[in-house]
Parts: sequence; C-alpha cells; structure tokens
Amino acid sequence: MIPSLSPAENLAVGCLSGAVEATVNMPIKTYKFCAQEGRALPTSLPGWFRGVAVQAGTVAPITAIQFCLNGFFQQVILSTKLNQCTQLSDTESLITALGAGALTSFLIGPVDLITIQQQKLHATPFRTLQYLVKNYGTMSLFRGIGPTMVREAMYTAGYLGVSPVITHHLMQKNAKSSSHENEYQYPFFGSSPLLARMAGASIAGTLAAIITNPADCTKTCVQSDMTGDIYPTARKTLLKMWKGELEGGIWRIWNGLGPRIVRFNGAFFICLSFQEIAIDWKTKGEKCDILDRELRFPRPDPV
Repeated sequence: MIPSLSPAENLAVGCLSGAVEATVNMPIKTYKFCAQEGRALPTSLPGWFRGVAVQAGTVAPITAIQFCLNGFFQQVILSTKLNQCTQLSDTESLITALGAGALTSFLIGPVDLITIQQQKLHATPFRTLQYLVKNYGTMSLFRGIGPTMVREAMYTAGYLGVSPVITHHLMQKNAKSSSHENEYQYPFFGSSPLLARMAGASIAGTLAAIITNPADCTKTCVQSDMTGDIYPTARKTLLKMWKGELEGGIWRIWNGLGPRIVRFNGAFFICLSFQEIAIDWKTKGEKCDILDRELRFPRPDPV
C-alpha cells in the first residue's frame, strides 16, 4: 500500500494525470465510441480529436476528485483503526477506490454524453449542451447513469487500487532471504520500478477493461440514442445485446474491448507514474527536512 498524499497533492496529481491521459487516449476513445455505436470512423485528424477539449477539461478535475475522495476515504478508515496502523489492507484500498469512482460517475456521465453527442452533431461542447437541454431536458444529461456508475467504480478501483497493489507486490523484498541476489521476490521487477509499474498497469488495466466492457458498451449505446427508439433503457439494452437481438449478436456486448484495453493500460500507467513521482518527491523532501533539522539542532550525546 503506497502512502497517501495530502488533499492538495492529490488534486495536483489527479488533475495533471487526468489531462495527459484524456489527451493521449482521445483517438482510442473516439474509435471505441464508433465501434460501440456502429458509427463510421472519422476521416480526418481533427475528427479523431473532436471532443478532446471537453474530455481533457473535465476528466482532469474529475480524476483529481477521484484522487481526493480516495485519499479521504483512506484517512477515514485509518482513523477507525484502534491499533494505530498507518497502512490499509489491499481489500480496504479497493473499497476506498470503488467508493471514489461510484461518486464521480455523476460527473463523468454527463461528460461522456456530451462528447458522444458532440461527435454526432459536429457541434461545439456548449452548443451540444444547449441542444440536449432544450430538446430533452436537464435530467437527460444523466442518461445512462447506472452503467456509468458500475464502470467508474470498477475503473477507479483498477487504477487507484489494483494497479498500485500489484506494482508494490512485484517490488516486494524477500524478508526470508539474506543474500543480495535474492533480495526481491521477483528480481526482474523488483530491480526496475518502471517495469513493475508497466506490469501492474497492464494487468489491472486489462482486467478492468474486460469486467467493465458490458456496462460501458451499454452506457455508450443508451447515450447515443437520446430518443430511446433503439436503446430505451440500460437494462433493456443489455438484455437485447445478451440475447443477440441487436446487430452483431451477443458479441456486440464486447464491442470496443480492444481499444478499451489499450486505453486502460495507458491510463493506469500514466496515473500510477504521476502518483509514484509525487510520492518519491514528497518522501525525498521529508528526508531532506529531517536531515536539515538534525544538522541545525543535533541531538546531545548521551551521558
């Protein structure tokens, strides 16, 4: 379990990693939307990045909020421990990340909806928002919130829970061994934090993409059909795909899985890397402060 950052540090790390992830992965997300909706792919470079402003501009603060909520929940759990434990168990880390993701679904749901409709209407984010509110009402922005909540809870648990847990297990030292050669349980990863982060992000990202794909595909279909003619509700849409009543049969439920795996792997690696960099920076700063205090105010020699 990695040590938690302060609320301000969580905000900064989440904002920066969210903006970078949203921008880098926008073409992958566009491909996923097209694959899940059955829509033609963009024919120009700007088309692949259409909606990147609203994605980066909103995903960044949402990721920051997820970081902060996760840190807040961690502190709440730690405050209830009677044994003054300073670390959470792996299960507790997953629970805090699940809660953070579920709460932020009420923010990311409307963002995805506006992005999907913006790509269909070829309009600006503001004009798309105006169109949706005028024609379908304000509450239409929360269309598909159920599957969004499932997706975000599992997604956040992946990059804030599973990914760092796997990474730190791969870098764990072998306490029973006294030889330098067997210092790490997994020498290949233990001696290379970068490889460990890549492995942790890939494993967690692939699992999260597979588990959440049905919910994500359902969400995309429902949000692409505002009138509900083809996809009336999330539950009915999922049943239609499961029964093979829609174009593509039962495999429709796995549409977009490939690009989602690629995107999740990249997103998890970016978020985990920024988090690790921030923690390393904070740890080094604390060590420097301690050393500085010891140099300025040396402890008296024992009598």
